[in-house]
Amino acid sequence: MAVNINRVVMTGNLTADPELRALPSGMAVCNLRIACNSRRKGAGGEWEDKPNYFNVTVWGAQGENCSKFLSKGRPVAIDGRLEWRQWETPEGQKRQAVDIVADSVQFLGGRDDAAGGAPAPRGDVPIDDGDFSAPPAASGAGEEDIPF
Repeated sequence: MAVNINRVVMTGNLTADPELRALPSGMAVCNLRIACNSRRKGAGGEWEDKPNYFNVTVWGAQGENCSKFLSKGRPVAIDGRLEWRQWETPEGQKRQAVDIVADSVQFLGGRDDAAGGAPAPRGDVPIDDGDFSAPPAASGAGEEDIPF
């Protein structure tokens, strides 16, 4: 019997601020819309970016964090699965869509990187320049100076 695999991994930028809502049960659900470019040759033979837009659903505490820390333009990495849905409009037309249900969302860049520029190197721990200094020159006294 064949095993089915439904996995999506992609990076892109948010096209709008996250939309957070709560279900009657209290479960948080956050909707994201991301753009992911693919490259293709245009009519003139030059390579051009073609944007693809995807709806992403993020559940629970992770969805709350997305709503709190993400904003339009912010780069993200999504790991999840595809989910197909269909509905009928009030006019009676049948509609369908394929969405991404995120298992994990990684925030790329920093909070100030919504413009899509290269992220500035940051860290929680300040760098101690002494860690990168050259070792002191040997005194030439011999093997008794070796600390081990």
